[in-house]
Amino acid sequence: MSTMMIRRVFVNGAKNFVRSGSVTAATVLIMTVTLAIVGLLIFLSAILTNTLTAIKDKVDVNVYFVTTAGEGEIISLQNKIADLTQVASVTYTSREEALISFKARHATDELTLQALEELGDNPLGASLSIKAKDPGQYEGIVQFLSDNPTTGADGKSIIDRVNYFQNKIVIDRLTGAIRATEQAGAAIVLLFALASAVIAFATVRLAIYTAREEIAVMRLMGASNAYIRGPFIVAGILAGVVASFIVLTLFYPLSWYAGSALSSWLGGFNLFSYYLGNFALFFSILTGSGFLLGGVASFIAVRRYLRV
Repeated sequence: MSTMMIRRVFVNGAKNFVRSGSVTAATVLIMTVTLAIVGLLIFLSAILTNTLTAIKDKVDVNVYFVTTAGEGEIISLQNKIADLTQVASVTYTSREEALISFKARHATDELTLQALEELGDNPLGASLSIKAKDPGQYEGIVQFLSDNPTTGADGKSIIDRVNYFQNKIVIDRLTGAIRATEQAGAAIVLLFALASAVIAFATVRLAIYTAREEIAVMRLMGASNAYIRGPFIVAGILAGVVASFIVLTLFYPLSWYAGSALSSWLGGFNLFSYYLGNFALFFSILTGSGFLLGGVASFIAVRRYLRV
């Protein structure tokens, strides 16, 4: 099409969008609900990700050393573990720090503290707290410790015990829960996306149905399919973009209220802060979805009226 024809398509599309009145309002309303669901799914995904991350952070594997282990030997092992690709962090706790922490935990237990004083020496060994990037990688880290034993000057292993096997059940369950949550989340997103697309398509099709006689007249006058379809696609895109702006505007007060009300329930995760910090993401996804949903739905819906 020529530049003039393209300009006419856009102008007619804008006129159709304004002239349709109640039909346009219904289309925008349905698309607003559709895009609101998309936005809520983004929030849901963020909440699930934050919750799983918080749970992951509480799971670790601790390596406890014998009291005769030298600090240099432990630091050397710490560096080797930190170099593993599966490891997110390794935290060293000295014997002195372990004793201070032990006394703090048993501050109200006089018998335990008295028994500790009678020993006259620190009975606690140093330790390493290892956090993996993924819970499923702890087994490989423990296998590394087993395949690379660290010995002291006396030729004996400086490792007293590793608590992986005590935590294995929890780690395995967490790994399974993460996988199940990710699969369920993907299924929910797909289900709602399909349902929303079908509803939006039906609404756009209804709007085009009201103009079926106008389309028939344009066909009789010899107008091309592209020229007939163009204004409806433009009107559909406008409906989608307007709906996306409405949703983006509504999310501001709603996320502000939900952020303050639900922050304590979500472990400190604030929905309002997340919305502001990721506004570009919301804008691109919602506006892009509105653009595509309105344009594609209009393109498909008008097709049946273009058949000879």
